[in-house]
Amino acid sequence: MAPSQAQISNRVLSALEPPDFALLAPYLARVDLPSQFQIAKPREKLDYVYFPESGIGAVMAVSSTGQTAEAGMFGREGFVPTATIIGDDVVPYVVEMNIAGSGYRVPIEAMRQATMKSSTFQVPLVKYMHVFATQVAYTALANSRYLLEQRLARWVLMCHDRLDSDEMAITHDYIALMLGARRAGVTTALHVLEGHRLIRSLRGSVVILNRAGLEAFAAGSYGVPEQEFERLIGSRASSHKPA
Repeated sequence: MAPSQAQISNRVLSALEPPDFALLAPYLARVDLPSQFQIAKPREKLDYVYFPESGIGAVMAVSSTGQTAEAGMFGREGFVPTATIIGDDVVPYVVEMNIAGSGYRVPIEAMRQATMKSSTFQVPLVKYMHVFATQVAYTALANSRYLLEQRLARWVLMCHDRLDSDEMAITHDYIALMLGARRAGVTTALHVLEGHRLIRSLRGSVVILNRAGLEAFAAGSYGVPEQEFERLIGSRASSHKPA
C-alpha cells in the first residue's frame, strides 16, 4: 500500500506538491538502512534513489589510492544520490549509512518519469541539491580555516540536527574517520568541548549538554547551510529548537 504524504517525515518528500508526490507514491518502498549499508559505490550503476526518514549517512570522496574523506552528511532532510535528479545513474563517490535508520527508496526510472510528467516535480529536489552543495562548501571552509575542536562542534551539531535524541551512538574512531583527523586529536577535541560543558563524552557515545553553546563555539562554521535549507525548503531540518 502506497504511503500517504501525511505519513512522510522525509523533508524533501514532504515538500513535494501533492500531485507530484502522487506520481512517486506507488513506487515508494519502505526499507531499513543499516549502519555501513552502501547506497552507492564509485562507478557502479545505480538503481534506486533513497529518502531517509531516520539515521545518518555520509557522502565519501575516495582517491585512486583508497584515501577517503567525508564530503557531506545527509539524513531525513534530503535524498541520495543527488546526481540522480539530473538523470545520472553513476557517481564517483561512496554513499554510506553511518548511523542506522530507515526510509524509502524509489526506482530511478520512476523519478525520470515523474520529471517528464510534471514541470514542478524537481523543484524541491533541486533546492535540496543547492543546500547540499552549500554544506559541502562549508565543510571545505571548516576543514581549512577552523580548529579541530570547532570542526568537531560543527559536526556534532549536524548529527544532532538529524537525530531526535541528545545522545548519539558514535565512537572516537568513527568521528576521526569523518573529520579526517587522528583519533588522538579527536579525543583531545572532545575533552575541550567537555571542558566547556558543551558535551559529555561516554564510551561509544556523545551527549549534547548545551546546544546553544556548541553553536557559539563552532564560530561561524555551522549555520549557513541550515539557514539555506529553511529558506528554500521551508521547514528547519532539525527538530531541535534553534539557538
